[in-house]
Amino acid sequence: MITTIIAFIIVFGILVSVHEFGHFIVAKKSGIMVREFAIGMGPKIFAHHYNGTTYTIRLLPLGGYVRMAGGYDDEESLRPGMTVSLKLNDQDKVEQINTSNKNSLFKGIPLVVTNADLEKGLWIEGYENGDESNVKRYSVDHDAMIIEKDGTAIQIAPLDVQVQSASVWKRMLTNFAGVFNNVVLAIVAFTIFSFLQGGVLTNSNQIQVAKTNSVARDAGLKDGDRITAVNGTKTNDWTALVTNISDKTNGRPVNLTVERGNQTDQIKLKPKVITSNGKKSAQIGITRGINTNLGAMLVSGFTQTFAMVKTLLVAIGTMITGHFSLNDLGGPVAIFAHTEQAASLGLTGIVYFIAYLSIDLAIMNLLPIPALDGGKIIMNIIEAIRRKRTSEKVETVVTFIGFAFMVVLMVLVTWNDIERFFIH
Repeated sequence: MITTIIAFIIVFGILVSVHEFGHFIVAKKSGIMVREFAIGMGPKIFAHHYNGTTYTIRLLPLGGYVRMAGGYDDEESLRPGMTVSLKLNDQDKVEQINTSNKNSLFKGIPLVVTNADLEKGLWIEGYENGDESNVKRYSVDHDAMIIEKDGTAIQIAPLDVQVQSASVWKRMLTNFAGVFNNVVLAIVAFTIFSFLQGGVLTNSNQIQVAKTNSVARDAGLKDGDRITAVNGTKTNDWTALVTNISDKTNGRPVNLTVERGNQTDQIKLKPKVITSNGKKSAQIGITRGINTNLGAMLVSGFTQTFAMVKTLLVAIGTMITGHFSLNDLGGPVAIFAHTEQAASLGLTGIVYFIAYLSIDLAIMNLLPIPALDGGKIIMNIIEAIRRKRTSEKVETVVTFIGFAFMVVLMVLVTWNDIERFFIH
C-alpha cells in the first residue's frame, strides 16, 4: 500500500505538473503574468518569488495549478474595510500590501481600505492610522506585491499583464499548451518504456509466451509463434487476437491456428477466465511480440502515442454513440487502483502507465466542455471568427456551468469507482 501511495503521488504529480507547466511557459512568453505556479494543493508550506511569479509547494501532493492574472480562478484578495499595512519604496509608491496577520512589514503604514484600483489607476486609499476624518491615497507600483491571508506574497495584476490583454491567438496557444505538453510527455514515456523492456511491442499476431501460469506455454506455444486464427476467425493483428480470445469465457476449449516458421499447426487449449471490475475475460498467458530494432525503438514514442490516440478516440466515439456507463470513466480512485497494478510491474509498468494517462489527460482536456482546455479553445475560435470578444459575463456563466458539470460528474465517477474497486 505504501508503494502504491508513493507511486500514485509521483504519477499524478508528474502528469498535472507537466500539463500546468505548458500553460505556464506559453503564458509567460505571451506576456501574461503567471501570479502563482503551485505544486500540490491546500495550505502553503514553501514559497519563493522570482521574475513575476510566486512558486509554491503546498501540503497535499495532488497535482498543482497555474494562477494567471485575470483568469477565472484569480480573485483579488483586497476588499474595502480590510485593515492592511503598506510599505513604500523610494518614490513613495506602495511596493508591498500586507493583508495577512502571519506577516509583519518593517515600518508598515496601517490603513483601513476604503477603495483601491490595482488594475488601471494603480492606487489604494483609506484611513491611515485609524484617522477616519481623512481619506489618504497612495500610488501603487506596477510590480507591487500583495501578501494574501495565508501569508503567500504574489505580484499584483495590472490590466496590461492580464489574460484578457493578450491577443486571441496567444490565449488559444496558452490554452492548448497543457495538452501539447502531455502529448510530449507521452512520447518521451513510451520511448523510455521501449528501451526499458528491450524493444517495441508490435501490433502483429506474433506472440511472446508468459514464463509462468501460461496456458499457452503448457499447450506447446513458443516465443515467436504467430496465431493466425481463433476458432477459424482470422487474427491478423494483436487487437484482433486479444478480442477473439478475451470473449471466450464459456469454459470451452479454443482452437488456435499457429504458424511456426514454415509450418502451420492446430493447437487446442482451454483459456483461463478471470474477473476484473465485474467483467469476465479469457486469457491464455501471452504477450505481444517485441521488435528489438534500434530505429523502431527510437520512433516508438511517436508510433505508440499515435496508436493510443486512435484507441482512445474510438472509445470516446463508442461512449457517445453507444450505451454510456460511468464504468467507462475513471477518476482519482480508479487511477489509484490502476497505479497499484502498474506498480506491481515495477518501473516499466509505471512508465507505461504515465504514458497512457498522459494521452488520456490530453484528449479529455480537449473535449469541448467549458472549464476544460477544449472549451476555452472553442471560445477562442468563436472570438476569432466574430472578431469580437465574448462578454466577461457570458464567459463567467459558461465557465461556471462547465465547472459545475465537471464537479457533479467527478462526484458521480468517484463514488462509482469506490463501489467498483473497494466495496464490491
